[in-house]
Amino acid sequence: MPICTITFPAIDPVFIHLGPIEIRWYALGYIFGLVLGAVYAKALVRSRSLWIEPPGTAADIDDLLVWVALGVIVGGRLGQVFLYEPRFFFTHPLEIPKLWHGGMSFHGGFVGATLAIILFARLRAIPILSYLDMCAAVTPIGLFLVRLANFVNGELWGRISDVPWTVVFPAAGALPRHPSQIYEAILEGLVLFFLLLFVVRLKALKRPGLVAGCFALGYACTRSVAEIFREPDGLVIGPITLGMGYSIPMAVIGIWLILQATRWTSACPLDESSTSSIAKSK
Repeated sequence: MPICTITFPAIDPVFIHLGPIEIRWYALGYIFGLVLGAVYAKALVRSRSLWIEPPGTAADIDDLLVWVALGVIVGGRLGQVFLYEPRFFFTHPLEIPKLWHGGMSFHGGFVGATLAIILFARLRAIPILSYLDMCAAVTPIGLFLVRLANFVNGELWGRISDVPWTVVFPAAGALPRHPSQIYEAILEGLVLFFLLLFVVRLKALKRPGLVAGCFALGYACTRSVAEIFREPDGLVIGPITLGMGYSIPMAVIGIWLILQATRWTSACPLDESSTSSIAKSK
C-alpha cells in the first residue's frame, strides 16, 4: 500500500448551469486552449524577426480558429469512434454526435486539425509548412488544459500503483492509481510547450516544417512515456498500448519533417528569397 493517498477532489465536471445548458470543464479546456493558442499564434506572426516571411496575418488566425475548432471536434470524435471504441459506437450509433458524454481522441483531433490547417492555407495561398509550424508551437497550451479537465472528470486514470501521490478515482474502484492525467498535462503540455518555445527562439521558424516535426516527434515521445503509467485503452503488441501504437506514425512523420527541414536548409542558405520560396512551394 502507498505511504499516503491523495483524495480525489470532488469537483463538479459541470462548471456552470445556464438553465438547460451545461458548460463543462472539459469544454472550457478546448475553448480556452483554442483562444489562448490563437493569441500566442498572433504574437508569433507579429514577431517578424522569427520568420523569413510571416505566414499570413493576425486577421487570418481569427478565421483559422473556426476551421481548427471544427477539425478538432470532428476528427477527435471520429478518432474515438474508429480508433478506440468502434464496437460500442457501431452498436449505439446515436451516441456518436453526443459530444457532451465525452470521448475525444487526440490522434483523431490531430488529423482533423492538420487537414483543416492545410486546406485553409491552400485556400488563402499561405505557406503550408510555416502555418503548420505556427499551429504546432501553440498546440501544447490546449493539451495542458484538456488533460487537467480529464483529471477533473476523473477519467483516463492511471494504472494501479503504490507511489505516495496515488489517487483513488471514484469511477475506477477503490484501488489507488497514478494520476496519469497530471503526468500528461506536464509532459504533453508544459514540457512540450517549453521545448518548442526553445526551438522557436533558436529561429526554427525560418526552417519550414522543423517546429511541426519537433512537435510530432515530441508528442509521440511524451505520450508514449505517459502511457507507461496510464491504464491502457487496449494493447497492440505486448506492452505496446493503443496510444503508443497510434503515436508511432506521428514519430515517423516528425522525424521526416525534421530531416527534410534540415536538408532544405543545407541545400539553400537561410536568406529571405530562398527560404520563402521553399516555404511556399511545399
